[in-house]
Amino acid sequence: MKILFLTSSCFDVAADVAKQMGKRGLSLLFIKTASEVEEGDLWWLQKDRDSLLKAGFKVADYTVTGKTKTQIEEKLQKTDVIFFSGGNTFYLLQQIQLSGCADSIREHVEKGMPYIGSSAGSQIAGPDIWPAYRLDNVDKAPKIKGFAGLGLVDFIVFPHWGNDEFKDLYLNHRLEHAYTDKYKIILLTDNQYIVVEDDIYKIVKASE
Repeated sequence: MKILFLTSSCFDVAADVAKQMGKRGLSLLFIKTASEVEEGDLWWLQKDRDSLLKAGFKVADYTVTGKTKTQIEEKLQKTDVIFFSGGNTFYLLQQIQLSGCADSIREHVEKGMPYIGSSAGSQIAGPDIWPAYRLDNVDKAPKIKGFAGLGLVDFIVFPHWGNDEFKDLYLNHRLEHAYTDKYKIILLTDNQYIVVEDDIYKIVKASE
């Protein structure tokens, strides 16, 4: 069974996600590629990592940058759960394209490897990241070839809905850019996450 947990901020919901999975001690590949071009204090990345450790996962840091498809495939074969962090969605997609690992990721998830995404990691799971277009973000990915996502789900996550830090981005740019009937878009708050089981999904609010 294909199972995904798509979040805005993993650290806000990690405990709930772990309960949903029902097992402790699972090895988790913490792919932080999207954060590599982010500047400033990456406190949110560390909080995601710490929350997953606290929730009972055995966390191993990793990046697809500079890796071959074979190297990534070998790593995936030795892990229980795959996690993609937040950061720059366009840079993340570019690095996945350069490594050629998209098919490997899809194959493992389709065969039942749980996928957890946080922000950019949730957006990349959809069919297309073009609705999330921002000029400054795309500039960080000069070698990107197209905007097709991993296609693990048929909708696009817009993370951090309701967060004051992202209010200007959404109200003055992103919603206008994405205003079309072409895409199925889900606006996700930081204390919500989407549980996907095969082709069925539901939005869950994390427990207090």
